[in-house]
Amino acid sequence: MGTRNLVDDPELIAWLKTSASCQFKVSVCTGSLLLGAAGFLEEKTATTHPNAFHDLQKYCKSVLDKRVVDEGDVITARGVTSAIDLGLYLCEKFAGYEIKEKIRKQMDYQT
Repeated sequence: MGTRNLVDDPELIAWLKTSASCQFKVSVCTGSLLLGAAGFLEEKTATTHPNAFHDLQKYCKSVLDKRVVDEGDVITARGVTSAIDLGLYLCEKFAGYEIKEKIRKQMDYQT
């Protein structure tokens, strides 16, 4: 529930906004609410934990029931367990499919 309180913390949101020039802003679970409060989700699709879909709606164009949503400079992942999916997604995005598969197999992660 911490992020639901932090969306109203002006100091934290101002600090998050300083990352506007970063190539990627990435969140897991309700961290997407913080990205939304900082304005990074305007006119974008995003995801979060299913219990927070309604809370996220006010910050973005639409909320998707997907494990990972890539909107270019902002990538959001669903619930806490989707962090593994997100990590592998980023491995593939930056290093390629073969490297991602090598990591996935080493982790013994089933797709």
